[in-house]
Amino acid sequence: MNEPVKHIVLEEVETLKKRISDNIISTKQNASGKTLSSLEIVESGDGVKLLGRFPFETLETGRKPGKVPQGFQGIILQWMKDKGITASPIPYVRKPSKKWQPEYNPQQRGDSSLAGAIAYKIKTEGTKLHWYGGRQDIYSNEIPATLKNIRQKLTGLFSTEIQTIHINAAK
Repeated sequence: MNEPVKHIVLEEVETLKKRISDNIISTKQNASGKTLSSLEIVESGDGVKLLGRFPFETLETGRKPGKVPQGFQGIILQWMKDKGITASPIPYVRKPSKKWQPEYNPQQRGDSSLAGAIAYKIKTEGTKLHWYGGRQDIYSNEIPATLKNIRQKLTGLFSTEIQTIHINAAK
């Protein structure tokens, strides 16, 4: 890819990354920030790619039911913390003694219980976003707009080069 073309493509992909980042934030799909910070522009000899971490597409599609990663309840628990979601505390019925001390406080028990319920629901039914067919306001609408911008700029670039060649050939 020649330098002027690469510059145009790189500039548009950087703008695409910014728009996607803004969309993630404006739609409140940003909990821990891991997906947002995973967006990365990679240049290669034949082009430019915008990459994101594995679950990136679920921002628009949601998660279908089925197999979940190991430790999924812990992932959900961390998501709850990142979102500021807490459950009602679940107090112990048994009283602490010299022989037995509770491992978790009542709030941790409630949060863990809720995380387990959410994880189970997602595993068996998927997420609401998936149920309702997803959305297209994070990256799907941005990609065609970026391709259109690239096409317009490249057409302008090649048109200028062709005019220059034509003018030089006429002499």
